[in-house]
Amino acid sequence: MNDYSIIVSASQDQACGEKEFEIVERKGIGHPDSICDGIVEAVCNRLCQVYMDNFGRILHHNIDKGLLVAGRSSPRPGGGKIIEPMRFVFGDRGTCEFAGVKIPLSDIAQDAAENWLEQHLRFINPQRHMRYQSEIKPGSEELVDNLMDEEAGANDTSVGVGYAPLSPTEQTVLAVERWLNSPSFKEVYPVCGEDIKIMAIRTGKRLEFIVAAAFVDRYVKDAHDYYEQKQALQSEISRFIDGLHLPFSEIKVVLNALDDPEWGEAGMYLTVLGTSAEAGDSGEVGRGNRVNGVISYNRPTTTEAAAGKNPINHTGKIYNLLSHQLAATIFAKVAGIKEVTLWLCSKIGAPLGQPVLVAVEVKPSAGVHLHELAGPIRAIISDELAHPDIFLQQMRMGEFTVF
Repeated sequence: MNDYSIIVSASQDQACGEKEFEIVERKGIGHPDSICDGIVEAVCNRLCQVYMDNFGRILHHNIDKGLLVAGRSSPRPGGGKIIEPMRFVFGDRGTCEFAGVKIPLSDIAQDAAENWLEQHLRFINPQRHMRYQSEIKPGSEELVDNLMDEEAGANDTSVGVGYAPLSPTEQTVLAVERWLNSPSFKEVYPVCGEDIKIMAIRTGKRLEFIVAAAFVDRYVKDAHDYYEQKQALQSEISRFIDGLHLPFSEIKVVLNALDDPEWGEAGMYLTVLGTSAEAGDSGEVGRGNRVNGVISYNRPTTTEAAAGKNPINHTGKIYNLLSHQLAATIFAKVAGIKEVTLWLCSKIGAPLGQPVLVAVEVKPSAGVHLHELAGPIRAIISDELAHPDIFLQQMRMGEFTVF
């Protein structure tokens, strides 16, 4: 018998992809906010490894606060220069001593950050272009003790929300950014930096795709070359979207909308390192993509920053990932559903498999009634929550991304 409530209700709203309008955003791997998420998640993963290697268990930590302070640069066609490096500030809590052994949190955090930058941003030298400041402190005694229990309960009262399936607009945004930042695309268009931001606006079946892509100045000869490459890249994006064969009747792609030829070099989106963080924009953990990779303004969401939270009992990470996983499983296994949204609410200290509430809202297919769906939905949820260790192990093995 479950000790929690499972509410299954029918949505009176249209499915997201059928609404009159839809707005979806994605921030690419080189966007300052994505850099923050990527770095703190890398630090979290490294700490988990260090704790396991040295103590056989993951100790208390939450590295979900981080700030990227923009530097200063002077981009120029043919190659500019960095005037002042960026700065990354690590925040929040970690176990810095256990069983008499000191754990060098600051060194671990900086090493993980440098490795992540080397792997994901082609032109950043992690030692030369970034400075690091660690403000990671020991955690509160109550939360540390909670994690030391054999079956650690939820470390917070928080909500996760997920949905399935992705709408065609959401699918397109994800596909385009991943393609633009793929190694194969960079081989053909090295001028395209990793800092890519996409805003898709769908009205009816018309899609406007507004893309900001930082151009790398060393691959631009002059203003004429910049606009030629920009036009080629814009055409490539249009062709790629057409090739997805999604249900849009009209597609408009706008690239680097702020450009103005009359402003000369100041009117081009040029960078030295391929990211606006070098001069134009700072970043912060949790301000970027949700755990399914998009920021979808027609969907319910939470303000939780999943990146950097520990994968043992922090429901701000676990329930947001799990809610999307449960929604996808329900959509895949229960026939007659057009769309499903699922909320999980935790209670601090309670077992992870015992949320205080599970709420499911479904949009049944034509001719399907809610009572036909409710039983199978409840069965899937009960089965999954009865064995949370399976999902937790998948998460700890890095099978899910958080941004």
